[in-house]
Amino acid sequence: MAVSAITGFSLVSLLSFGYLSWDWVKPGHQADGPRASGDKPAPSPSQSASPPPPHIIFILTDDQGYHDVGYHGSDIQTPTLDRLAAEGVKLENYYIQPICTPSRSQLLTGRYQIHTGLQHSIIRPRQPSCLPLDQVTLPQKLQEAGYSTHMVGKWHLGFYKKACLPTRRGFDTFLGSLTGNVDYYTYDNCDGPGVCGYDLHEGESVAWEQSGQYSTLLYAQRASQILASHSPRQPLFLYVAFQAVHTPLQSPREYLYRYRTMGNVARRKYAAMVTCMDEAVRNITWALKRYGYYDNSIIIFSTDNGGQTFSGGSNWPLRGRKGTYWEGGVRGIGFVHSPLLKRKRRTSRALVHITDWYPTLVTLAGGSVSEAEGLDGYNVWPAISEGQASPRVEILHNIDPLYNHAKHGSLEGGFGIWNTAVQASIRVGEWKLLTGDPGYSDWIPPQTLANFPGSWWNLERLADGTRQSVWLFNISADPYEREDLAAQRPDVVRSLLARLAYYNRTAIPVRYPAENPRAHPDFNGGAWGPWVSEEEEEGEEEEEEAGEGRGRGSPRGRNKCKICKLRSFFRKLNTRLMSNRI
Repeated sequence: MAVSAITGFSLVSLLSFGYLSWDWVKPGHQADGPRASGDKPAPSPSQSASPPPPHIIFILTDDQGYHDVGYHGSDIQTPTLDRLAAEGVKLENYYIQPICTPSRSQLLTGRYQIHTGLQHSIIRPRQPSCLPLDQVTLPQKLQEAGYSTHMVGKWHLGFYKKACLPTRRGFDTFLGSLTGNVDYYTYDNCDGPGVCGYDLHEGESVAWEQSGQYSTLLYAQRASQILASHSPRQPLFLYVAFQAVHTPLQSPREYLYRYRTMGNVARRKYAAMVTCMDEAVRNITWALKRYGYYDNSIIIFSTDNGGQTFSGGSNWPLRGRKGTYWEGGVRGIGFVHSPLLKRKRRTSRALVHITDWYPTLVTLAGGSVSEAEGLDGYNVWPAISEGQASPRVEILHNIDPLYNHAKHGSLEGGFGIWNTAVQASIRVGEWKLLTGDPGYSDWIPPQTLANFPGSWWNLERLADGTRQSVWLFNISADPYEREDLAAQRPDVVRSLLARLAYYNRTAIPVRYPAENPRAHPDFNGGAWGPWVSEEEEEGEEEEEEAGEGRGRGSPRGRNKCKICKLRSFFRKLNTRLMSNRI
C-alpha cells in the first residue's frame, strides 16, 4: 500500500505542527514551509478548459456538543475551527441525528433511517447487521466519478461479514475502528463484562502494531500521509471520522494542563480532548496547503450528534442531550471552508440535514443523482456557496417503532392519524413536532464547576411532562424549545401528524437482530472483526434467492414458510427484549 510506505511523518513532528503559526495555513496563500526536493505546486485550475473536480475533505467529530466550539461562546479553545468557520460559511440551521450509527448511515447513503432499516438504536458489536448492502454509498458514487477515496477513524456501520467493511463499501483505504467506542491508546473495546477485544484495523487486517498511539493524533498523521502520497491532480475524497470526543475521557497530558483551573474533572478532560482534536484539524489543513490541494478543496466539518452532558459535553442553551430528539440532540455544529465558495465569511440560516451531503458532494464531483435513487437529501451547494434559498423545507428526525412507547400516548390522542405513544419527530418549515418519549428533556448549563449548585440545576429541571406525548414548537422563534404550542395550535399538530403518517408508509422494517455469540473476540484472535465466513455469505445469498424463486404451493415451500414464521417470531421477541434493555 502506498500509504504504508510513507515514513516521513512521525507523531512528534505532527505534535509540533499544532504549535505552528496560522500563517502556514492562511487561506489564499500557499504554505511556505520547507519543501522536499522535487515537490511541484499543483496545476492551476485555469490551465484546463473546465475546472477539475474539487478535493473533498469531510471531518466528523463524535459527541461534540453544540456549545463546545469557540464561536458558540464556549470556554474550550478551538482556534482552528473558529478560523476555518469564520473564513467559510457557518451552518446555523444544520441538523444531524441523536446517536452515532444513524448519522453515519445517513451521511453515506443520503437516506433517512426509516429507508435503511436502521431507525432503532445503534449497530452493536455482536449484531449480525450492517449498512444495507443494496445501498450505493457516497464513496462508491465518488469512485464512479474518478475519485480516490480514503477513510480514517470510526466506522460504526457494522462488520459481521467482510462485505460490510469500509474497503468493500467504497473506500480504497481504511485505518480505524469498526465498533462504537474504544480506548484511545490501547484500542480495546468491551461490549459487556468479559466480552472485550482489540479494535484498530488497517484495511481488512488487525493493526496490532499501532497500539499505544493516541487515536486523534494517529488519525491526523494518517490523513497527512494520504495527502503526501497522493497526487493533487487526481480528485480525492478523504473522510476523517475522529473518535474524539466520545468516551472514555482520555487526553495527552499537555492538553489537560491548559485546563488545570477548570474545576469539573469530566469537563476538564473533555475540553482537553476537544482542543487536541482542533489541533489535529489544523495539522490536516496544513497538509492540504503543503501538498497543493487547498486551492481546489472543500472542507466540511460536522458533529455526529449532540453532546453527552454527563461526560463533560454541553449543548447549552439548547434543550436535551445526545440520544434525544430535542434540539440539543439533533442540532449540529457544521461549517464549510473552501476557496471555491462564492460568498464567504458569513453565517447561513438555510435548512440543511446530514443526508444532504450525499447529493451535494456527488453533484460537485461531476456525478449524477436521479430521483429514481430515492434519496432523502438535497443538493444544498447553491444555498451554502451563493446564499440561495435551501431546497429543503422539512426534516424527518426519525420514527422509531421499537423504542419504549409513551404510557400516555394513543391513536386517539393523535386525532386518529398517528399513535402518539410512538417515538417520532419531524420539522416542517418553522414547526417541530415530537411524539412519544423524546428523551431526557432538561436544559443543562456547562458543567464547569466541581460541585454544580443544586439550585441552578433544579431551575432547569422539568417534572410536568411525564404525562405528555405530544409537543409542538416554533423553532424559528423558540430555538430553545421553552414554549410548547401543541394545545394552542391543534391545526399545526394535525398537519405534522399527517406528515409522520405519510413517512411511516414509506418505511421499511426495522433491522435489529439478536446478538450472535460467534462475534466474541476470543473466536477471532482477540480482536473484533467479521465472524461470518465468505462461504456462509454465499450460502445466505443462495438461500435468499431460492426462497424468492420457490413457489408457495410446493410442500417444501410451505415447510420453509413455517420455519420463516418461527424465525420471525423469535426475532421480533428478541428485538423487543433488547429495546427494553437499552
